[in-house]
Amino acid sequence: MAPQMSDTKMKQKAMETVADIYGIDSIAADHKDQKMTVIGEVDTVKIAKKLKKFGKVDIISVGPAKEEKKDDKKGDKK
Repeated sequence: MAPQMSDTKMKQKAMETVADIYGIDSIAADHKDQKMTVIGEVDTVKIAKKLKKFGKVDIISVGPAKEEKKDDKKGDKK
């Protein structure tokens, strides 16, 4: 998502608006790049509608959250 966040107060309001949507696991906003990252099982249209009052909204990507890869070296011992 890329809502217009002109200052930290606007960024906080945008994050609070999105946080009210059911199914969101985490939210991160980058003020410099004007991007907001939303992770969770949620409808992107709902997010876009909520953020529309903050300006233009661009959905950059949609997909499952990236999982961390864990090296399982304990099971390799014989």
